[in-house]
Amino acid sequence: MYKNILVINLMHLGDLMLITPTLTTLRKNFPNSKISLLADKKLADLVKLNKNLDECIFIDKKGADDKFFNFVKFILKIREKNFDLVINLHRNERASAIAAFSGAKKIVGYSKPIFSIFFTKVLPNPSIAQLKPKYIPGSQHQVISHFDVLKNAVGIEKIFDNGLEMWIDDAAKKSAEKIFSENFSENTKVIAFNIGASWITKRWIDDYFAKCADILISRGFGIAFLGGTMDEKIVESCVEKMQQKNSSLLKIFTGKFSLAELAGFLDKCVLFLTTDSGPMHIGVARNIPIVTMFGASPVPGFFPYDSKDILIKSPVQCHPCGQHICPKVGEENLSCMKKISVEVVMKYVDELLKNFGQPAEKIPKVYGNYKCRVVEI
Repeated sequence: MYKNILVINLMHLGDLMLITPTLTTLRKNFPNSKISLLADKKLADLVKLNKNLDECIFIDKKGADDKFFNFVKFILKIREKNFDLVINLHRNERASAIAAFSGAKKIVGYSKPIFSIFFTKVLPNPSIAQLKPKYIPGSQHQVISHFDVLKNAVGIEKIFDNGLEMWIDDAAKKSAEKIFSENFSENTKVIAFNIGASWITKRWIDDYFAKCADILISRGFGIAFLGGTMDEKIVESCVEKMQQKNSSLLKIFTGKFSLAELAGFLDKCVLFLTTDSGPMHIGVARNIPIVTMFGASPVPGFFPYDSKDILIKSPVQCHPCGQHICPKVGEENLSCMKKISVEVVMKYVDELLKNFGQPAEKIPKVYGNYKCRVVEI
């Protein structure tokens, strides 16, 4: 029915990972169609080798295409491709505008109101929190909401859910393997730490991360701090609080990996201790066991999409608040994270190490069950 399909998602790392089951379902339902994806240029590593795509189109959101006239030119280039179906999977203004003016015969998905008049069908996104009249968290996982778009706006009846998927090339794999072997011995089991997040309220306390790292190093585990360049200062602060900060088992890779190298490195690790963040969703795609702590984050919409993972939820009444900065002061500031203790986290770290305890690349992937275990302390 549709011969030339464009999927749009211009948001962050985690958002882009969460559309990969949608791409699988589209390919299975339209095996002979050309399927293209429009995404942020800086996230190309996540999708450029996706086996369900014929083409990736990248926009330089924070660079050349951020200028008004260049943005108009970009939309004109999209129109020249003559898409007959455009599916917009995030309702921010830029994506909504590109979809609205794409010239496609059918335009569906999420949209800002000002652009929705150009859509064939607009759907709500029940994974996203509603802010009026009060904060109400989303009610279902983002992957499921995207499937609803396919069912209700595209007419797809059969869903093919392989979970989150990410492919990397041999160069990234070999680079990650080289970095790993140069920093850790062959028999060392390595646990990856990601302590950064886009919101402060998504970050577990760095003192707690430091204590976990100390405990694990004392047991002979290697510790690898990951994250982007924006996380360098908080990682430095965390490491400074460690008793084992001079251990040969501690390595800092913050700001040093491409996204493809990050994926390849996680393949070699046995567990991922992480905040609710983009790297968490890469970890899910690479099949590594995950322990994550949710403070401000709404659980239903964005939990790690894999049954072997464990999410620890805060007991405070204001969870989830969805706020980027905690409004509370003094001891109550970030109480949602403070009340998730080191002892509780280590309990579930130990459980996953006992149940799996080998590099992610050696763990068989289980298909069909993607609901993580939620622990409400």
